[in-house]
Amino acid sequence: MPTTRRESLYFGMIMCFGMVLIMTLYNFYLNGTLGKMTFLEGISDFLIGFIIALILDLYIVGPNAKKIALKLTANTTKVLYKVLAISTCMVIGMAFFMSIYGLATTYFHNGFNSNLIVSQYLSIFGKNFIMALPLQIVVMGPIVRYIFTKYIKTTRKEMA
Repeated sequence: MPTTRRESLYFGMIMCFGMVLIMTLYNFYLNGTLGKMTFLEGISDFLIGFIIALILDLYIVGPNAKKIALKLTANTTKVLYKVLAISTCMVIGMAFFMSIYGLATTYFHNGFNSNLIVSQYLSIFGKNFIMALPLQIVVMGPIVRYIFTKYIKTTRKEMA
Protein backbone atom coordinates (compact mmCIF):
# COMPACT_ATOMS: atom_id res chain seq x y z
CA MET A 1 0.00 0.00 0.00
CA PRO A 2 1.14 3.58 -0.59
CA THR A 3 3.12 5.18 2.22
CA THR A 4 4.18 8.48 0.65
CA ARG A 5 2.34 11.23 -1.20
CA ARG A 6 4.07 10.26 -4.46
CA GLU A 7 3.13 6.60 -4.04
CA SER A 8 -0.47 7.61 -3.30
CA LEU A 9 -0.51 9.61 -6.53
CA TYR A 10 0.78 6.67 -8.57
CA PHE A 11 -1.59 4.22 -6.89
CA GLY A 12 -4.54 6.60 -7.41
CA MET A 13 -3.68 7.18 -11.06
CA ILE A 14 -3.45 3.47 -11.83
CA MET A 15 -6.65 2.67 -9.93
CA CYS A 16 -8.58 5.58 -11.47
CA PHE A 17 -7.43 4.69 -14.97
CA GLY A 18 -8.65 1.10 -14.69
CA MET A 19 -11.90 1.86 -12.87
CA VAL A 20 -12.83 4.82 -15.09
CA LEU A 21 -12.03 2.88 -18.27
CA ILE A 22 -14.25 -0.08 -17.34
CA MET A 23 -17.01 2.06 -15.82
CA THR A 24 -17.04 4.40 -18.84
CA LEU A 25 -17.51 1.47 -21.22
CA TYR A 26 -20.16 0.02 -18.89
CA ASN A 27 -22.07 3.32 -18.83
CA PHE A 28 -21.79 3.74 -22.62
CA TYR A 29 -23.31 0.27 -22.94
CA LEU A 30 -26.10 1.02 -20.43
CA ASN A 31 -26.97 4.30 -22.15
CA GLY A 32 -26.91 2.86 -25.65
CA THR A 33 -24.27 5.38 -26.72
CA LEU A 34 -21.57 2.84 -27.52
CA GLY A 35 -22.40 2.69 -31.23
CA LYS A 36 -23.78 6.21 -31.57
CA MET A 37 -20.78 8.28 -30.52
CA THR A 38 -17.52 8.82 -32.34
CA PHE A 39 -14.23 7.45 -31.08
CA LEU A 40 -13.07 10.96 -30.17
CA GLU A 41 -16.25 11.60 -28.16
CA GLY A 42 -15.64 8.38 -26.25
CA ILE A 43 -12.01 9.25 -25.57
CA SER A 44 -12.92 12.78 -24.46
CA ASP A 45 -15.62 11.44 -22.11
CA PHE A 46 -13.09 8.98 -20.69
CA LEU A 47 -10.41 11.66 -20.21
CA ILE A 48 -12.82 14.09 -18.55
CA GLY A 49 -14.11 11.28 -16.33
CA PHE A 50 -10.54 10.24 -15.47
CA ILE A 51 -9.54 13.77 -14.48
CA ILE A 52 -12.68 14.22 -12.36
CA ALA A 53 -12.21 10.81 -10.71
CA LEU A 54 -8.53 11.47 -9.97
CA ILE A 55 -9.31 14.83 -8.37
CA LEU A 56 -12.10 13.24 -6.31
CA ASP A 57 -9.83 10.35 -5.34
CA LEU A 58 -6.91 12.52 -4.26
CA TYR A 59 -8.69 15.40 -2.57
CA ILE A 60 -12.28 14.59 -1.56
CA VAL A 61 -13.39 10.96 -1.60
CA GLY A 62 -10.05 9.28 -0.94
CA PRO A 63 -9.06 11.10 2.26
CA ASN A 64 -12.59 10.94 3.71
CA ALA A 65 -13.08 7.28 2.76
CA LYS A 66 -9.81 6.36 4.47
CA LYS A 67 -10.74 8.26 7.63
CA ILE A 68 -14.16 6.61 7.81
CA ALA A 69 -12.82 3.13 6.99
CA LEU A 70 -10.03 3.36 9.55
CA LYS A 71 -12.53 4.45 12.22
CA LEU A 72 -14.77 1.50 11.32
CA THR A 73 -11.86 -0.93 11.54
CA ALA A 74 -10.07 0.62 14.54
CA ASN A 75 -10.61 -2.48 16.69
CA THR A 76 -9.06 -4.92 14.24
CA THR A 77 -5.49 -5.59 13.22
CA LYS A 78 -6.42 -7.56 10.10
CA VAL A 79 -5.20 -5.75 7.01
CA LEU A 80 -7.83 -7.45 4.84
CA TYR A 81 -10.65 -5.83 6.81
CA LYS A 82 -9.01 -2.43 6.47
CA VAL A 83 -8.51 -2.87 2.71
CA LEU A 84 -12.11 -4.03 2.22
CA ALA A 85 -13.44 -1.14 4.32
CA ILE A 86 -11.39 1.43 2.39
CA SER A 87 -12.42 -0.09 -0.94
CA THR A 88 -16.10 -0.11 0.01
CA CYS A 89 -16.03 3.48 1.27
CA MET A 90 -14.17 4.56 -1.87
CA VAL A 91 -16.73 2.89 -4.12
CA ILE A 92 -19.65 4.48 -2.28
CA GLY A 93 -18.10 7.95 -2.54
CA MET A 94 -16.90 7.63 -6.11
CA ALA A 95 -20.16 6.09 -7.32
CA PHE A 96 -22.05 8.95 -5.65
CA PHE A 97 -20.05 11.67 -7.43
CA MET A 98 -19.31 9.91 -10.71
CA SER A 99 -23.00 9.07 -11.16
CA ILE A 100 -23.61 12.82 -11.33
CA TYR A 101 -21.02 12.97 -14.12
CA GLY A 102 -22.68 9.97 -15.79
CA LEU A 103 -26.10 11.62 -15.64
CA ALA A 104 -24.66 14.81 -17.14
CA THR A 105 -22.97 12.96 -20.00
CA THR A 106 -26.16 11.01 -20.67
CA TYR A 107 -28.08 14.26 -21.00
CA PHE A 108 -25.30 15.67 -23.18
CA HIS A 109 -25.34 12.73 -25.61
CA ASN A 110 -29.04 11.80 -25.54
CA GLY A 111 -30.63 15.12 -24.66
CA PHE A 112 -32.57 16.11 -21.57
CA ASN A 113 -35.75 14.05 -21.69
CA SER A 114 -37.18 13.80 -18.20
CA ASN A 115 -38.32 15.68 -15.15
CA LEU A 116 -37.35 12.75 -12.95
CA ILE A 117 -33.72 13.72 -12.33
CA VAL A 118 -33.58 12.28 -8.80
CA SER A 119 -34.99 8.89 -9.81
CA GLN A 120 -32.67 8.76 -12.83
CA TYR A 121 -29.71 9.62 -10.60
CA LEU A 122 -30.65 6.93 -8.08
CA SER A 123 -30.99 4.41 -10.91
CA ILE A 124 -27.56 5.34 -12.29
CA PHE A 125 -26.00 5.28 -8.82
CA GLY A 126 -27.44 1.83 -8.12
CA LYS A 127 -26.22 0.40 -11.42
CA ASN A 128 -22.78 1.96 -10.98
CA PHE A 129 -22.46 0.77 -7.39
CA ILE A 130 -23.50 -2.79 -8.27
CA MET A 131 -20.83 -2.90 -10.98
CA ALA A 132 -18.10 -0.89 -9.23
CA LEU A 133 -17.98 -2.72 -5.88
CA PRO A 134 -17.10 -6.18 -7.23
CA LEU A 135 -14.92 -4.60 -9.94
CA GLN A 136 -12.95 -2.77 -7.26
CA ILE A 137 -12.68 -5.61 -4.74
CA VAL A 138 -12.30 -8.64 -7.03
CA VAL A 139 -10.62 -7.28 -10.17
CA MET A 140 -9.02 -3.84 -10.05
CA GLY A 141 -7.93 -3.83 -6.40
CA PRO A 142 -5.79 -6.96 -6.66
CA ILE A 143 -4.44 -6.00 -10.11
CA VAL A 144 -3.48 -2.48 -9.04
CA ARG A 145 -1.94 -3.67 -5.75
CA TYR A 146 0.10 -6.24 -7.70
CA ILE A 147 1.29 -3.62 -10.23
CA PHE A 148 2.01 -1.18 -7.42
CA THR A 149 4.04 -3.59 -5.29
CA LYS A 150 5.82 -5.14 -8.28
CA TYR A 151 6.82 -1.95 -10.12
CA ILE A 152 6.31 1.16 -8.00
CA LYS A 153 7.43 -0.07 -4.55
CA THR A 154 10.29 -2.13 -6.01
CA THR A 155 11.58 0.78 -8.06
CA ARG A 156 11.46 3.04 -5.02
CA LYS A 157 13.35 0.52 -2.84
CA GLU A 158 16.02 -0.02 -5.50
CA MET A 159 16.64 3.72 -5.70
CA ALA A 160 17.35 3.99 -1.94
